[in-house]
Amino acid sequence: MPSVSIIIPCFNEQITICKLLEAIYAQTFPRLDLEVVVADGMSTDGTRAEIAAFIDSHPGLHIAVVDNLKRHIPAGLNSALKETRGEIIIRLDAHSMPYPDYVERCVADLEAGLGDNVGGVWEILPGADTWLGRSIAVAAAHPLGVGDAFYRHAGKPALVDTVPFGAFKRELLALVGFFDETLLSNEDYEFNARIRKTGGKVWLDPSIRSVYFARGSLPGLAKQYFRYGFWKWRMLQRYPDTLRWRQALRHCSCSASSGWRSPGSSWACFGSCWPRRSSSMPWH
Repeated sequence: MPSVSIIIPCFNEQITICKLLEAIYAQTFPRLDLEVVVADGMSTDGTRAEIAAFIDSHPGLHIAVVDNLKRHIPAGLNSALKETRGEIIIRLDAHSMPYPDYVERCVADLEAGLGDNVGGVWEILPGADTWLGRSIAVAAAHPLGVGDAFYRHAGKPALVDTVPFGAFKRELLALVGFFDETLLSNEDYEFNARIRKTGGKVWLDPSIRSVYFARGSLPGLAKQYFRYGFWKWRMLQRYPDTLRWRQALRHCSCSASSGWRSPGSSWACFGSCWPRRSSSMPWH
């Protein structure tokens, strides 16, 4: 049985962090072969106290917390990676709850050679128990709202461009390197682009499932999408061959309709049109 390390970047996740840790504790994968490393972006709420209390009440699961002094997601992921010991790495998010067999299925797909990085499908739930929160969750999960983000609505296994919360063997890092800290978002997509450029495979398996809590307010959603759009476009400038016609069409049509011409305006518009995975860092 290979050893597994789960890495989690977080910031001010007092409300959700224990839900995630409980879901990890309930995994069907043997706990003795499992460790969790949380990279905290110097949270100012009770996140660390919640983690400490969980550790005290769940001694059978090894959990470590490291400081993410740079306070952005790629740096947090890399800080956590440097503390891991597992043969397999699984990246999770503080807004997520993996199904009980999540780790077991990720390991099985990797051991079967189906992909160099494997992941699954989100089930998006409201981030707030309000009409608006529920509406945002419905829109975020609908194919018309997510475009070619197959991990939000895929029904069958397939080779894809990217997956959220990927699982990969540690040896992959020697080939493609760590997460790119010059991109403050879209780090997963960029990481997967490097995998594919080296001839590797990114595999999506719908039987690998996790719950994800969407943003609960429109200001929070707008801020999230703006940031993803800005860094998505910066990433695509580095990897123009990964640009799909649907992405380009959204960017061009949005910029044209708004009348904006400056690069900053284009990125802002692109951000409002580009839905993607959420994370948990200070600029949310």
